[in-house]
Order: sequence, then structure tokens, then C-alpha cells
Amino acid sequence: MVALTYKVMPDSDVEDVTAEEIVTQIQALKDDVYDVQLCETKPLAFGLKFIQVHVVMNDGSGLSDVFEENMRAIRGTGEIEVLSMGLL
Repeated sequence: MVALTYKVMPDSDVEDVTAEEIVTQIQALKDDVYDVQLCETKPLAFGLKFIQVHVVMNDGSGLSDVFEENMRAIRGTGEIEVLSMGLL
């Protein structure tokens, strides 16, 4: 199993989507492969927020890439960065 922590920035060009709506959609990605354990909205600066996502998945080739693509497909999602990755 692999534990990953992502930093997800809302796209500033999409005005009608909030960070909380993105969190709800990321949590909906939880299934048999991806265990989305925690999504937190955190302040960044000047009223900007980012979403910290903690997910556990099997250690399989390309699984993290598929999860990142699924997050990118969510409307209003901007830059995605891996903050940490570790084996469980």
C-alpha cells in the first residue's frame, strides 16, 4: 500500500466553483482502489485556499497517475502537487 498527500490548487480562472465543491468531488473518487482518507481546505495567502488530499492505494504501476488524472478532470481543479509519498 502507498500513502500519498497531494496539494490541489483551485483554478483561479474558474470563478463559480469553490474549494469546498472540489473537496466533495475528490471525496467521491473513493472506491475499492483509492481510499481517500482526508480532504482539508487550508489557507494559503491573501484569501487563497488549497486542498490537501490524503489517499491510500495499492502499490501498482500507474495507479497514482490515474488518480491524479481523475482529480484533474474535476471542474475547477488547477495545479496538483505531490507533497509526500510513502509505503505502508
